[in-house]
Amino acid sequence: MSEVLDEWEELSNDFKELEVVNRAYLRQLEELSSHQKKCQEHIKHQRYRIGVLSKNLHKLEKAKDNEQQIRELQTNILKRKAQLYEVEQTLPKENGLYLKIILGNVNVSILNKEDKFKYKDEYEKFKLILSGIGFIMAILNYCIRFRALELSYIFLLVWYYCTLTIRESILKLNGSRIKGWWRFHHFFSTAAAGILLIWPDNETWLAFRNQFVLFTIYLSFVQYLQFRYQRGALYRLKALGERHNMDITIEGFHSWMWRGLSFLYPFLFTGYLFTLYNAYTLYELSFYPSATWHVSVLCAMFFVLFLGNTLTTIMVIPIKLHEKVKLQYRVMSQRLSTQLLNNRETEGQASASGSNSKEE
Repeated sequence: MSEVLDEWEELSNDFKELEVVNRAYLRQLEELSSHQKKCQEHIKHQRYRIGVLSKNLHKLEKAKDNEQQIRELQTNILKRKAQLYEVEQTLPKENGLYLKIILGNVNVSILNKEDKFKYKDEYEKFKLILSGIGFIMAILNYCIRFRALELSYIFLLVWYYCTLTIRESILKLNGSRIKGWWRFHHFFSTAAAGILLIWPDNETWLAFRNQFVLFTIYLSFVQYLQFRYQRGALYRLKALGERHNMDITIEGFHSWMWRGLSFLYPFLFTGYLFTLYNAYTLYELSFYPSATWHVSVLCAMFFVLFLGNTLTTIMVIPIKLHEKVKLQYRVMSQRLSTQLLNNRETEGQASASGSNSKEE
């Protein structure tokens, strides 16, 4: 019994230490919340004053007085806006309307940069895993004609695209530069998958079924290629940032990733043409006597997806080419700085050995 009492006494002492640590943690948590609110107030004040200053500069610009000073001020204002954006990324942000509807007022801001990279990486892994599951189910559907399996697969697509919209909204809130079309694309795809789910098992569905399954098999393949590219791009961002190269992993990195999206373009545009072919097939099926409203609506939706994907990707090409030039410049700069550092270390070692020989 005495041993049990001694253990309880020891445990009680450990709990007292826990209480001290917890009180310190709560105190720092309150201080953190206070500092966050102060930073947000300062950001609002800065942006308000910048707005007033920009209006005054616009008036002076019309008068064409002190043009050089005005240009310098405008440049400084742009720099300040970029600085405010960087500061804002370290602070919690309010959820958008969609996240408020889905999650409520739960704070989903990720304040640590490393955690943001991890969440982005997990997002890509989620797409890859679900694409793999979808690939297997699509092959089974192509080989086996079983209605329950078809509905299970289409329901998986509904859940997949719906989950993507939530995850992408969280990424957007945390500073990700996801283009508006791609977010809309997944909302739109959720609706299209929902219509596919309630499409009756009639003549038109049987005529379109195998083509749609082949389309999803191809999309799974392209999704795998996109995962490889995105993983490589994420490693590049980490390697070219402030972190040391030894702090990152290079698992799955290949030289073709340095060529940007050019490797993916043929596969992407093939998928877009496949989407257009789906729209054309559905247009032909809409004239069948057994055709329901699902056929014509899906025809229009596939055509919208084709147009949006094609136009957005074409607009992204010049941006990616510009980023490629900037990336090559940063790589060359890092290599040059590394060479200079190695040369200085070599010279320092040589001078040290020379002084030692003189002393001898």
